[in-house]
Parts: sequence; C-alpha cells; structure tokens
Amino acid sequence: MIKDLASIRNIGISAHIDSGKTTLTERILYYTDRVHAIHDVRGKDGVGAKMDSMELERERGITIASAATHTTWRNTHINIIDTPGHVDFTIEVERSLRVLDGAVLVLCAVAGVQSQSFTVDRQMNRYKVPRLAFVNKCDRVGADPVRVRDQLREKLDHNAVLVQLPIGLEDKFLGVVDLVRMKAIYFEGEFGEKVVEREIPDELRADAETYREEMLDAVSMFSDELMEAILDDQVTEPLIRAAIRKGTISLQLTPVLVGSAYKNKGVQTMLDAVGDYLPHPRDVTNQAIDLDSDDEATVTLEADAERPAVALAFKLEDGRYGQLTYMRVYQGHLNKNTVITNTRSGRQSKVGRLVRMHSEEMEDIESCGPGDIVAIFGLDCHSGDTFTDGKINVSMTSMHVPAPVISLSVKPVDNKSQVNLTKALQRFTKEDPTFHAGSDKDSGETVIHGMGELQLEVYIERMKREYQVEVEVSAPQVAYRETISRRVDYNYTHKKQTGGSGQYGRVAGYIEPNPDSDFEFVDEIKGGVIPRQFIPAVQKGMKSMLAKGRKIGAPVVNIRVVLNDGAFHSVDSSDVAFQEAAKAAWREAYDKGAPKVLEPIMRVGVEAPTEFAGSVLTTILQRRGTVIGQQEIGGITISEAEVPLAEMFGYATTLRSSTQGKAEFTMEFSRYVAVPAAVQEELVADVAKKAKAS
Repeated sequence: MIKDLASIRNIGISAHIDSGKTTLTERILYYTDRVHAIHDVRGKDGVGAKMDSMELERERGITIASAATHTTWRNTHINIIDTPGHVDFTIEVERSLRVLDGAVLVLCAVAGVQSQSFTVDRQMNRYKVPRLAFVNKCDRVGADPVRVRDQLREKLDHNAVLVQLPIGLEDKFLGVVDLVRMKAIYFEGEFGEKVVEREIPDELRADAETYREEMLDAVSMFSDELMEAILDDQVTEPLIRAAIRKGTISLQLTPVLVGSAYKNKGVQTMLDAVGDYLPHPRDVTNQAIDLDSDDEATVTLEADAERPAVALAFKLEDGRYGQLTYMRVYQGHLNKNTVITNTRSGRQSKVGRLVRMHSEEMEDIESCGPGDIVAIFGLDCHSGDTFTDGKINVSMTSMHVPAPVISLSVKPVDNKSQVNLTKALQRFTKEDPTFHAGSDKDSGETVIHGMGELQLEVYIERMKREYQVEVEVSAPQVAYRETISRRVDYNYTHKKQTGGSGQYGRVAGYIEPNPDSDFEFVDEIKGGVIPRQFIPAVQKGMKSMLAKGRKIGAPVVNIRVVLNDGAFHSVDSSDVAFQEAAKAAWREAYDKGAPKVLEPIMRVGVEAPTEFAGSVLTTILQRRGTVIGQQEIGGITISEAEVPLAEMFGYATTLRSSTQGKAEFTMEFSRYVAVPAAVQEELVADVAKKAKAS
C-alpha cells in the first residue's frame, strides 16, 4: 500500500483518434523502465505496443479497450489509463475519466483541436478532471503548437498557456525550451533517453522571453505571492510551479507542453509536469450518496487509509481466471482475504486475488489504499457498482452512459454457435454498458445495439475469435425516435361493466412537444376530481405508451403530458381502470398530434489532402449532410459536417475511393431531428410492408 498519497497521480491519456496516445504511453513505460524496448503501435515488428494487448488492436492499429498500468517517475507513483480515441468506444473514456484525478489531453501539432477532441474535453469537464495539453507530432510537416494553443482557447474555451516552446519544428525539431526554468532541453541517445540541459539558443531567446512574460502574466492570477515576486523581480521556480498547479487543479488553467512521442522528444518533461501540476488524491473532492438517508444526502469521502473503505468498480473483463474487476479505492484500504460488500445488491464477497495491472500482466499485492487503482478476481458485480468494507453504506455517483444509435440483427449458423452466442452476449453486455443485446418481438431475431459500425464489427469479430461463433449479419438499423409536433387535448372515459364491480376512470388534459426532456408528467388536478392514489396509475399508463410509437413503432421522446381534469367512481375506479383510460387517451391524442419520426444526426469530421476537398464535400452533400465549416492546415482540409446516421453506412468505402485512400473521418452522435417528409413516408411504408409480410 502506498502511504505517501502526495506521491500518487492517477492520469488518463486521452485524445482524438490517431493523435499518438498509445505511442506516448509506450514511451512513458520505456523511460520509467517498465518496458525495455519500444515497439510499434501497429505491431509491424510482431510485438506491438504494450498497452494494445488485444490481437485485434495490434492488427488494426487502434485502441479498442482502455488499458491500465502503473509506473514510477522520480518518486511519483503514476497510475495510467490509455483510452481509445474512436468515438465508438467512448464508454472506455467515460469510465476511465470517472475514476481519474487528472489527464493528459494529447493534440496533434498539425491538425490541432479535432472533432473527437471536443468529445474528450466534454467528458473531462463532466467529471471535473484537471488536464495538461501535450501537443504531439511537432516533427510533422505543418506543425504549429502556437496555433494549437490558440485553438484550445477559441474552440474549447481553455485558458491555455504555453509552458514550453519547441526548438525548431518539422524535420528540424530538436527539443523544448522550458519557460519555467528558462533552459533548453534536448533528448539525446538512440531513443531520446538522455535528457540534456543547455542554455537557450540565441535565436530563440527573444521568443522565450516574450512567451515567459505571457505565461507569468497568466499564472500570477492564481498566486498573490507570485504577483508580488514579479513586481519585485524576485521570481523563483517553486513560486511559478505552485501557481500553475493551483490554476490547473481549479480547472482554470491548461498548461501546454510540446513534443514528439514517436521521435522520443518531450516525454520526460511531460512526466515532470504530471508530477508538478496534476492533483494527487487528497487534492480532489469525491462524494458519495448516503444510502441510509431519506433524501439521498451526499457524503464527502476522504483519502484516508484508516476510514471505512469505499471503492468503485469501473471496468470488467472476462479473463483467463474469471471476471477481473478494475477498482478505484477512494477511502480506507482493502486487504487480501477481507470481506467487502456490494452496496447495490447487498452481496458480500471475499477479496481473493488482489493485483496491480500492467496492460495484460498482473502483479500480486497484499493491500491497497486510497488513490490506488487495482483489480480483483472473482467478484460478481456490474460496471459502476460501489463496494465498502461494511462499515458504511454509500454509493458513488454513476458514470454517464450514452445511448446506442445503431443496431444489427445476428443469426447463428448452427446450434453450437447459438449456445456460444448467448455466452458471448452475456459477457459483452456486462463489460460494456453501451453494448445492448435483445430479441426482436416481431421477428424473434437477436439484435445487438451499439455506438457505431466499428464497435459492432469489433464485437462480431471477437465472437468469432474468442467464442467460435459464426453468425449471419443483417444490414445496420438506425435507432429512430418519434414525437408529436403540436399540442393536442385529450378527454377519455374508460367504462367497462362485466358483472360484479366494473372499471371506471376519466382522464383529461393535453399532450405537447417538450424538447427539453424525453418525458415529463405534470399533475394539475385540483379539487380531488381524481383521488391522489390514482394519479401514479395515470402516469404509469401514459409512460407505458412511450416504448412504441404509432408511426413506425420507434420509442417516443420529447413529450409533456399534463393531467388537469377527470372523474372517478367510488366503487368501480381502480389503478387498472385509470391506466387503461390513460392508454386509450394517449392513442387518440397521439394520432391527432401530427406525429413525426426523428433520426439521429451525427457530427462528422473529415480530414483529407486539400486537392480532394471538393470530392469530400460531394460525398457529404450526397448524404443529406450539412457542412458546418472547413479549414485548411498544412495542405490538409478539415471538414466539419452534420449528416443523418441512416446515410452514413458504407461511407468509409465511398470516402476511400473518392480520395485515393488518403482521407479519414470520425463520427459522433449529435442530436435527433425530424426526418424529411419523403423519408418519413418511405419509413412508414416499409414498416407497413414488413407487418403485412409477417
């Protein structure tokens, strides 16, 4: 157990796809002696990056699952989680940031702030994670870290401040100027392992002075002591570091560092900054919900090993030895062989094997304390469960889980595959909250849902490799939604007499569009025209109708139901009667409310050589897309657009063929909007055709 909490840093490496996250992590492990050779991310050398342990990751050259490791740099114990950049695997970033104290936001020195950078930044803001910005790939043609700093300010609204300058750029990139110490730092040796400090070159001295003044002006806002020292011309390094640290931890400052992980430059100085500027566990306030209180009061957890233990299970993996549960300990300590309680289920479990992870490797430990990220075998739990030592009954707030937007139907080719498919789906749905599986009521087919084509493609490939499941796959299906487009009144009386006590209930009010919420029920009953005990039944009846709209059978969203009148019978009224009245009232009102179909709109970012900019625009416009903006950086044109998901299937092939394979794109869910009238007619006709055929 690490007793000096001030020496612990829990950080994530996050960025847009292909910004160099895994390469950076590989260099960190090399310089901290955790690996003894540097390997290529795409596995061309037959080994692959340490953090991409999955065979699929090495084949594709992308990170699919977040991987945890730990290392030590100059007496600082660093837990690192390398996260995927592709939006299809965004839950891996969500659950990692939920348990981290700080992060390194990696940006490409050429492309700067890209589409997925927005998503990662939003996720960091959601969990209030302080961050450093590392401008990578300064050796590339068109690299410009100052422009990237400006984009951080303009696009992400960061108070971004350069604390380093590059010494040269592109093929002349040699090292960095440390503006805190005013020294030039070079990275020599075959793999940049020798950090050499020299005086700043004369040609950079003026720029260094200018940017240092700008840095001091920005960081002095967080330290009165530094401000006085500037006025007295007695600035010291510890004063500057303390001010940067304070601004960073308060989320009011983003220090910007520069380097090239692939060319082995700037990584060691970035590690220094992690220790100097990012928070340790006691710097961060973590809260839990007191499950014994009536009003769900919050409890502030303390990073103290002697207090009751509280830990969060944030990631599950089905390994060779059973389920492996990744845990972040927030308070107290856990020992091997102690009993812990799942506060959601109340189930108690014994801590059998306690390990620290190094990618797919494990290192057994006897105990762990606050701030530790560890893994435990043999726990039966779900991602997001809270565990305690039984002395406290609390629950950590859950992580944000985005809703799936795409689905496929899968059909096993034989009985053996059917059995194995069930096992695979049980495992994948337990591991990944964004991956859903179920049976279609009408067709009886197994349907899987996810965040994008790539995610579902990866899971189908894993079914084949890990479970020997052969399946036939249908075309992707879009997760449409329905709503109404105008307010409509309802007034319905449910009356049924079948001998003995009957059923009676009248409900009246109106239904209207409500863009701010999926469903809102407003009770405006006065004078007891409907007794209070029947109001929940009306709400339940209305809510039950949301699952399947009456246009194409899609879930209904953005609805407000107001109940303001009704009637009851002293003998014949019941919960069932009012539920049935509500359902019938909904059916009548919904059809009069001009129902419309909503489709998911995706934010698409395309990067291509400028010579293909026209071709890229054509591919977007042909798919009912709307171009939001374009910018050219170093011969690359970056196009931002919004395109309906239904039109994006097969886009990768179209884009490759129209740009000679030189373009790449990212896609993330933006919002739901109404489909055009012609498209709605096609969808309605298609549903009617399928219903007739069945």
